[in-house]
Amino acid sequence: MSAGAHRRRVGSVRPSHLMFTSGVGSLVDLPNFSVLVRGLDDWSDQDSDLGPINEPRLLAAVRALRNMKTVDALRPAPWRDGIDTDPKGPASRVGVPVTPFPAWLRCTACDELAPVTGAVFSFENDKPRRPHDARFFHADCPKSRRRPLAVAARFVLTCTRGHLDDFPYPHFVHRGGDCPKATFPRLRMDDRGGNLGANVEIRCINCNARRNIRQALGKRNQQNLPRCRGRHAHLTWFDPKGCPEDPKVLVVGASNQWFARTLSALAVPRTGASELATKVEQHWVVLAGLPEQMLPFARANVPVMREFEKWDDDELWAAVEAHRTAAVDEQEPRTTGYPDLRTAEWEIFTATPAPDPHEDFTLHRPGVPAQLDGVLADVVQAERLREVRALVGFTRLDAPDPDDPDLVTTAPLARSAPTWVPASEVRGEGIFLRLPEDLLRDWEQRVAGTAAVAAHEAAYGRFRENRYSDRIKGPFEAMAHWPGARYIAMHTLSHLLIRTIALECGYSSASLSERIYAGNEDDPRGGILIYTAVPDAEGTLGGLVSLGEQRELTRLFRRALGDARRCSSDPLCGERLPAAPADFLHGAACHVCLFVSETTCERGNRFLDRRFVVPVDEPKLALYPELP
Repeated sequence: MSAGAHRRRVGSVRPSHLMFTSGVGSLVDLPNFSVLVRGLDDWSDQDSDLGPINEPRLLAAVRALRNMKTVDALRPAPWRDGIDTDPKGPASRVGVPVTPFPAWLRCTACDELAPVTGAVFSFENDKPRRPHDARFFHADCPKSRRRPLAVAARFVLTCTRGHLDDFPYPHFVHRGGDCPKATFPRLRMDDRGGNLGANVEIRCINCNARRNIRQALGKRNQQNLPRCRGRHAHLTWFDPKGCPEDPKVLVVGASNQWFARTLSALAVPRTGASELATKVEQHWVVLAGLPEQMLPFARANVPVMREFEKWDDDELWAAVEAHRTAAVDEQEPRTTGYPDLRTAEWEIFTATPAPDPHEDFTLHRPGVPAQLDGVLADVVQAERLREVRALVGFTRLDAPDPDDPDLVTTAPLARSAPTWVPASEVRGEGIFLRLPEDLLRDWEQRVAGTAAVAAHEAAYGRFRENRYSDRIKGPFEAMAHWPGARYIAMHTLSHLLIRTIALECGYSSASLSERIYAGNEDDPRGGILIYTAVPDAEGTLGGLVSLGEQRELTRLFRRALGDARRCSSDPLCGERLPAAPADFLHGAACHVCLFVSETTCERGNRFLDRRFVVPVDEPKLALYPELP
């Protein structure tokens, strides 16, 4: 990461952080100051050692989103080898661009408050091997001769449309007017601490005007702030349409200042596709613009073409044309909803026979254990998996809804239509479990209309109304995208297995991920994929796949269901059902028995209830009334 105009490394983050915690538009808290990751217009990958990430299915899904039709590549963060051996060399100038933000700093000795662009504070970053020592300092501090550290003034303004701006300290302390004694007044920030929230006084040294930051917090104090200016600080750009939203004060480091909006896909072959068709899809970036007469030259000069040595030019060209024809329908942009990335995965996990083994995707069926016959319909060991994730935008204050992208305004990644989006890939392993459809249908009929299901449905409606009803234009459907009781049961079973498996597979639960394939009457599905998503060299230790063997799986499944019958928080946990006015989306579930890390759960620990899997209070509600 290089800090804007200062053009030198100031720190580093993992590639996966650029997808979930430190992506475009986010604030990154460094040891001595904070920075804002700039938009894609300022990124440059011309000197990067990393090429585009190849995943045609995910790229087509990104292009199908609104305002993403121009995207033609998925690219990792720019990086160049050699930074360890030559910290001043070319590699030091390749990275993710950032800029200091907030643009107001406070001296830690005298509390002087001034913008970073002024003459009050200076910047030093003269240790190439220690970029984390970069800092701003107050050279002329009246209270210290040791050039005390200047830290970021920790308040910013943001709104639900994704705008981010500096807190208007001069405007605030002078109550919307100008200082009567100075054009550019000097300010001080006195942090007095306390137990009742922020207690920070802003004082003008020139006119002695004073005001506490508390007068800018809360709904009652909204009138003390100016209107949102529509500023996208990461793009150095103001929205020409302005912004009608009221700004909110945030503290730097607040968890709701940035939420990633991402798409992820497993690199799976098309159902029934041959090995040649799969390789053509994987290397479509190279083959898309290659004319037929250039195939012999490409075979001799393009390293990727070694993948096609088993086929002659006629077979290869026929496969290229077939893929080109099949991809036409995927280029139409969507106007509503998210692209469907799960159907292809469900079809390939349930297809028989399994596809040909590949370095990115290898499946093995050990068979359903005899003791789990009727409990599981199929078991698939995914010995190799590759997951690709793409960042397509971000939100502020409100996290994006996983089912409806229009409920929360997405902030742009670039000033103009982007031609690429940031992406990352991880390799891993997993276990896919398919539940019998007749078991699920019988259970759904048994619990339909019960008080427990009705309580979850009502809570979902309250959750949607409390979060979105004042932001939706036109009629508001409180029950839109209700996942259904089937999803709650399967999601709960997934968490039970994750917590049990993590004790033995060699990975922490935070390194595991889940994908729930829950259908309905028109599209019956019932599958759970538990897999690793570890960004190391390979991401596969074999420990997770080995637990899919018949003997191990039987033991783990029985243990997971047995442990679910009791919780250390019972009876409070076991008796819990969502009820008005609460809008939480879980029943008999808590941190002791079901909750996992946010990186593991695909729905943020929502839609969980032990009573829908094992007997807790009413046995008829349980998918598995007895241990197998």
